[in-house]
Amino acid sequence: MIDTVTDELRTDILSGRFEPGDRLLELPLAEHYACGRAAVRSAIVALATEGLVEREANRGASVRRISVAEAIQITQARSVLEGLIAAQAARHSTPSDHEELRSIITEMEESVADDTGRVYSNLNGRLHRRLQDMSGHEIAAQLVSNLRDRAAHHQYRLSVMPGRSRESLQQHAAIVDAIIAGDEFAAASAMHDHLQSVIDVLSQWQDAGGRHP
Repeated sequence: MIDTVTDELRTDILSGRFEPGDRLLELPLAEHYACGRAAVRSAIVALATEGLVEREANRGASVRRISVAEAIQITQARSVLEGLIAAQAARHSTPSDHEELRSIITEMEESVADDTGRVYSNLNGRLHRRLQDMSGHEIAAQLVSNLRDRAAHHQYRLSVMPGRSRESLQQHAAIVDAIIAGDEFAAASAMHDHLQSVIDVLSQWQDAGGRHP
């Protein structure tokens, strides 16, 4: 039960049902998830460890706010780890994997054409998760999953910026092309370029005081 509540609360935070700064009250959550308060309390402790929840003495728990400065550091760390993941995916992925990657890119193209930011954001996450699976590098995948979760709110803001999805699509297509070609160096380089572009946008937000410039 405890793991289930943790998973459900995590999903609700990442999907935006609970936004940064929202209070997480044990009794309403216990009623919502049809569980005891002890299970909710354990879930909150687990998600605080993951960096998704903030606990304060005498104030309880809330969804943690991630500053733009922290999001930049998270993305810098991701760049190192996901460069490794992309290189390993280029080495280990199969023809079947390649077909799946092409299919995801096609769906991303359709999403950009339809201007559906949330759909594109979901496809973006799906592509990165599949690369983690294909890489076979479990430690890097676990670390990246945690980092992506912590910055999920900023990732969604990025996906709905005018023109950003089209730019991101080109970058993801370059990553996939390198992986399909089996070029480990090019795959890592394309991933670094993609995440550097994310850092560049976040840095603009930071210069603008956390707002879209």
